[in-house]
Amino acid sequence: MTQRAPVPTSSPFSPTERPLVEDIRLLGRILGDVIREQEGDAAFALIEQIRQLSVSFRRHADTAADKALNTLLKSLSSDQTVSVVRAFTYFSHLANLAEDRHHIRRRAVHERAGSTRPGSIEMSLAKLQAQGITPQAIRDMLARSYVSPVLTAHPTEVQRKSILDAERAIAQLLTARDDILAQASAQHVAHDALTPRELAANEAQLRARVLQLWHTRLLRFSKLTVADEVENALSYYESTFLREIPKLYANLEQALGTEPVHSFLRMGQWIGGDRDGNPNVNAQTLTHALSRQADLVLRHYLTEVHYLGGELSLSAMLMDFPAEMQALASQSPDHNEHRKDEPYRRALIGVYARLAASLKALSGGDAARHAVPPQNPYLTPEELLHDLRVIEASLLGQHAAALVTQRLQPLIRAVEVFGFHLATVDLRQSSDQHEAVMTELLATARLHPSYTTLDEAAKCVLLQRLLCDARPLRVLGHSYSAHAVSELGVFEAAKDARKRFGSQAIRHYIISHTETVSDLLEVMLLQKEVGLMHGTLDAQARCDLIVVPLFETIEDLRNASQIMREFYALPGILAMVQRGAADQYGEQDIMLGYSDSNKDGGIFTSNWELYQAEIALVNEFDGINQTTGGHPIQIRMFHGRGGTVGRGGGPSFEAILAQPPGTVRGQIRLTEQGEVIGSKYANPEIGRRNLETLVAATLEATLLHPTESAQPAFLESAAELSLASMAAYRKLVYETAGFTEYFFEATPIREIAELNIGSRPASRKATQKIEDLRAIPWGFSWGQCRLTLPGWFGFGSAVEAFLNPPAASAKLKKQRLALLQQMQKQWPFFSSLLSNMDMVMAKGDLALASRYAELVEDKRLRKKIFSAIEAEWHLTAQALELITGDKERLSHNAALQRSIRHRFPYIDPLHHLQVELVRRFRAGQSDDRLKRGIHISINGIAAGLRNTG
Repeated sequence: MTQRAPVPTSSPFSPTERPLVEDIRLLGRILGDVIREQEGDAAFALIEQIRQLSVSFRRHADTAADKALNTLLKSLSSDQTVSVVRAFTYFSHLANLAEDRHHIRRRAVHERAGSTRPGSIEMSLAKLQAQGITPQAIRDMLARSYVSPVLTAHPTEVQRKSILDAERAIAQLLTARDDILAQASAQHVAHDALTPRELAANEAQLRARVLQLWHTRLLRFSKLTVADEVENALSYYESTFLREIPKLYANLEQALGTEPVHSFLRMGQWIGGDRDGNPNVNAQTLTHALSRQADLVLRHYLTEVHYLGGELSLSAMLMDFPAEMQALASQSPDHNEHRKDEPYRRALIGVYARLAASLKALSGGDAARHAVPPQNPYLTPEELLHDLRVIEASLLGQHAAALVTQRLQPLIRAVEVFGFHLATVDLRQSSDQHEAVMTELLATARLHPSYTTLDEAAKCVLLQRLLCDARPLRVLGHSYSAHAVSELGVFEAAKDARKRFGSQAIRHYIISHTETVSDLLEVMLLQKEVGLMHGTLDAQARCDLIVVPLFETIEDLRNASQIMREFYALPGILAMVQRGAADQYGEQDIMLGYSDSNKDGGIFTSNWELYQAEIALVNEFDGINQTTGGHPIQIRMFHGRGGTVGRGGGPSFEAILAQPPGTVRGQIRLTEQGEVIGSKYANPEIGRRNLETLVAATLEATLLHPTESAQPAFLESAAELSLASMAAYRKLVYETAGFTEYFFEATPIREIAELNIGSRPASRKATQKIEDLRAIPWGFSWGQCRLTLPGWFGFGSAVEAFLNPPAASAKLKKQRLALLQQMQKQWPFFSSLLSNMDMVMAKGDLALASRYAELVEDKRLRKKIFSAIEAEWHLTAQALELITGDKERLSHNAALQRSIRHRFPYIDPLHHLQVELVRRFRAGQSDDRLKRGIHISINGIAAGLRNTG
């Protein structure tokens, strides 16, 4: 039978793991009790039998248990199958919650011991201090910085909000349980009668929430709408971002001294503005998304102001108030006699009334409480900040700082960061859609009968001429196509949204598949058409939206710097960007696509081309800034990373530090996608820790990293490895006859496409071509069948070719291996990439993958493709061992080792069941229970693997 990658599987648990084991056992026992109560003893016994066989096979490589397991699973009825799949899916969810709790628990242990961890702000600041970098230098750097995680909706986010809410409640109960045990441990009493009662009450609450989960539908009846995706994203702001980001700033300010820190960390969103391949996104969804964002953030402010009013009961009869504070109180419409000596309360009632009026104006919503009617809305966040700072200054002047730090300062920081818009919504569309609109506009205006037939030079000449012409393109009274009306409607909605919600509400326009300079000019001209571009290109032009190219394929990445050089060489472009606007002075974002470049050229080549593209782009803009006058252009890389390593995923801290030296400079945006959003941000404390890693990595990458390039020998070796890796990858994926058929039969891609997990289609076109398949379901499918192919394939062949050039002597081979080992130890790019491959292969499983291969009807094709994949797997495992010296996966990642040891035995049955259900479904069985079982198994596996999106 096919062997698994060696991962340590010793069964004894260390003392540090025991609390995790106890939590998993507790939640497993409660789930088992619920199943027995709700489904009967027979159902529980069946699930327990499958669990025991799975654990035996996983932990002890018991082939007899494996055989018995498969025989048992094949004998199950559809009803039994769904019950078993639900049980193991929910167990995956519960194990994740226990693991998250243990992560927080271990972090607290280290902090109490005074031990800082890599990725923490404390350790990064200590490193900076050791290098003689002062707190003021750090504050100055942060004042010029812009760090932004951007939440995106993609067709791999399988969690329903109802499930997320129930799981958050369970997570809170696990935290409360730890608190009970900690208090009991601190008491040291001979007979503790209280703790058992408290633990019993806590367990009863856990049981209620698990019962709720068991009877909460995992799947959606209908396909997710954009509005649903907006609500899912907003739940993370409620649970995490609105409160944890101010805490992060407070911790940073405390570490750096008393001086304030600029609000450099801000949130971004694609949901509601990302039209690329999603016909469901339009002007209405954009307006809806921003309205809902405003509603959420304003209600948060209203709640905080209400509680602040309750806390600030300070009387003017007992202390003096400055004139500005008295003036703010006197402006309040609150004239209640009972509060006439309480300036803070009167002022805050006025603030509340103005916020309530702002809520009504921006979202149509009504505030929950009204001491006085809503009136005189705040038009901007700055107006609100002014009033809050008057209150802050007054309290500080009264030596009442203790009343500032708990609620008022976090509120002020929240308003600075989130404004009235909550998060910056990016607009995105594919370049070919802009071209289609431009073709129609130009033909109707009789400016050119067939724009698409022009060559690139002619397009640029025409577009530049039109950008210098003050007249609009649209002809009054003409009926344009629905497509043109929709596309222009988005631009018009963006203009209105910036006016209503503030200029930070929409700042970026991302152009997918940017291949030419004209792709950028077209978006500028569309901005001009609706008034988002002011003036003309030859006379004080200014664009409201930053035009952001997205370079996705290997070829696009190689052409990126040349495209930007040609763009900035056009008359008026440099001056326009330097001129900028109040909120975007001299900025140029450039987005780099990890997913499509990986699907195009494989893991190593994708990463290498991204690395080279960043260096070339930074050098290009350094050259522009050195040779031209005026304000320097600030380049910012926007990393389109997914959840899987094949889509740029992996630990964010290491990924940022692995960027080419000199390319971060305090500027970074990166997407957060799929299940990664839930695993990173569903738990508030873990969410703050993950945000801290972004800040810590940005600090280190900006202030600690040398500006020198990697050694020439390293760069030359990477280029050689890239060529061989891409050749091996493309030989399998694009040049092997029958590979497409194999992929569609050996993975649940067809079933994934049917799952109601996103508003966006899985494929760009209605074909079964790998080229047309979106990179996200491509990676998701390989994760489901546990081959994780996009995260490692091609590297083994590349290393073998590198170590064995033609006529190579043993001495040369030894020297080349020593060079690779040196690269792994000294070059963050190479070591991070190998670490990610190590993680991906640890999560892969050839034994399980071979079961999926059995779904391929053509036995010769099955053998040919799977044998090639298996051979490359072993080559890659061997290459990693040769370079790193590690004989087992995850030798340097104890946390993930622990995770795999505890979670994966319970994911295995889901794979076996999924294969059996898919086989039945494809054989013609199509009852709803069967389909539901397949879809629940997809959910459970995705939850268990955690970064499959």
